Amino acid sequence: MKRFLIRQIVSFSYLLESAPRYQRVKRFFNDLLNNDDYPYKKYFDLFMIVVILSSVTILVIDVHEHVAYWLDFYDLYIVTWIFIVEYLLRLWVHSDIHKVVIAHYEESEFFEKPFSLWKVIKQVSRDKWAYISSPAAIIDLIAILPSYREIRVLRVFVLFRAFKMLRYSRSLLQFFDILRSKKVELYTLLTLLSFFAMIASIMIYVFEGNSNSEISNLFDAVYWAVVTITTVGYGDITPVTTEGRAVAMLVILTGIGAISFLTSIIVSAFSEKLPEIKQTRVMNSIAKKRDLNLICGYGKIGQLVAKKLKENRRNFLVIESDPAKVQKAEMDGCDVLMADATKSETLLRLKLGENVRSVICVTHDDIINVFITINARSLCSDVEIIARCSEHGVAKKLRMAGANHVITPEEIAGMLGSVYIGQPVAFEALQAIITQKRTARIDEVEVKLGSFLDGAKVGDFDFAANKLVLLALLKRFDGSDRKSHYIVFNPPDDTPLKAGDILVIMGYSVSIADFKGRLEQSVRYKK
Repeated sequence: MKRFLIRQIVSFSYLLESAPRYQRVKRFFNDLLNNDDYPYKKYFDLFMIVVILSSVTILVIDVHEHVAYWLDFYDLYIVTWIFIVEYLLRLWVHSDIHKVVIAHYEESEFFEKPFSLWKVIKQVSRDKWAYISSPAAIIDLIAILPSYREIRVLRVFVLFRAFKMLRYSRSLLQFFDILRSKKVELYTLLTLLSFFAMIASIMIYVFEGNSNSEISNLFDAVYWAVVTITTVGYGDITPVTTEGRAVAMLVILTGIGAISFLTSIIVSAFSEKLPEIKQTRVMNSIAKKRDLNLICGYGKIGQLVAKKLKENRRNFLVIESDPAKVQKAEMDGCDVLMADATKSETLLRLKLGENVRSVICVTHDDIINVFITINARSLCSDVEIIARCSEHGVAKKLRMAGANHVITPEEIAGMLGSVYIGQPVAFEALQAIITQKRTARIDEVEVKLGSFLDGAKVGDFDFAANKLVLLALLKRFDGSDRKSHYIVFNPPDDTPLKAGDILVIMGYSVSIADFKGRLEQSVRYKK
């Protein structure tokens, strides 16, 4: 019988280990309950906070007047069962029983010794007890008790439902994490205050016990010492002897010093953890965005790139390791991550292959730009990489490293200078386009599937009548990606257009916006 039972348990454990649906369901609940990076966890946390607040409100109102029957039913059954199910789910995902069984079974098979079911039970019990005995789980369990209203003393535990909200509020958890980082200093301060409170209580009881009618026992003296050392001072107990007043002055000075010390501890803790909190919030904000552009470096060129992306309402993130430049980016209202872009961990945290559209390497150091390019290309073969360099030799290395586009600011400045000397009118026109003077600019528009341009020819749309100039057409080869294309400058009117082609147009901002709007509108109408 025992062997049959063990065989069934082991078989069932292997069945669970190889069941994709079981693993998927358990991973879902684990992410929902414990994974802060899981996108749906915030909705679950918000739901639980609403449930807790509604339950606390009902129980508080019920102290003096009986609530409506449906509210009583909601609190007694719905809220209670929500808490019970959550508690059981947390207990379930805390550890994997079947993995413990498999580990012990394979160990016994390897060493050719009998399989001990008792050892499995002990380890499983130890793992589950580690969760049950944790402070958060104890609060979860006690929070269920107030629903049993027949035992009115259990109403006191309604406070634990409020404490339960600590689990779902990330800001409160961060606050306690900050205090936990200074637990040694706080413990030292608490010990010191306890010692002074004890000495002050004994002294005031000795000096005032026979002279002050308000201090009739040692507890009154302790109460006075605690109220005084915390600088609250209700005034219900006042020393009447000279010695008692001297003790009061010492206690007050000690309390002021203790509060100053406590304030300095908390301020220093926040100062140390503030950059980490900022980075966490930036990462949480960035995780929700798609088509992200990474600006590596926030020098003069990085600032110009960020400004243009912000004007065009593009999602971008600045990555900078210099604290001064990080502060400058924050003052300019940019999302900034203080990190080293040459390290793979930085780009992996940002989900380079999923959320990132382009990597723009514009640091002041060409070698750093090469390292960033190599790093980004090694992690993702499809991401668009734009790199800045100062020398032609480095430009060649950047292309070999995987950069799609290489920009040399000094060379561009020299070319513009030569244009200005030889062709000043052309320079003015070019400058107006680049700086968007008089709202003139160059933009690219993709032909959408099902739009009025899909399947048409270039001549079917009158660009001139719409205050636009078609400069070039980027044609893609059939079944190719963005890299496999050819460019046709000033395309003839009989050039066919299809979905995926990109038009490079020049015109006023309002004309380009109107053209894009009509293109999007034609897609919606056809749908």
